[in-house]
Amino acid sequence: MERWKLEDAKARLSEVVRRAGTAGPQWVTVRGKEAAVILAPEQFRQLLPKPKGQLSLVRFLQGLDLSKIDVQREQDSGREVAL
Repeated sequence: MERWKLEDAKARLSEVVRRAGTAGPQWVTVRGKEAAVILAPEQFRQLLPKPKGQLSLVRFLQGLDLSKIDVQREQDSGREVAL
């Protein structure tokens, strides 16, 4: 990773961008402190969160294959209430 002073990076922007694509990330400093990093698009995409599929609840449950589960339920007619 190469470091560039901001004024040098501005004057040689084409070179900084080209090197980001070939040599890796290029650090830009302002008054000796890290201020920015220039990355190739492929490297930037790797840093982004992976998109989560739009999986609906129905599709999720269908994917569980719940048909193999035998569920028996007792017949419930409610409770007796004294009036």
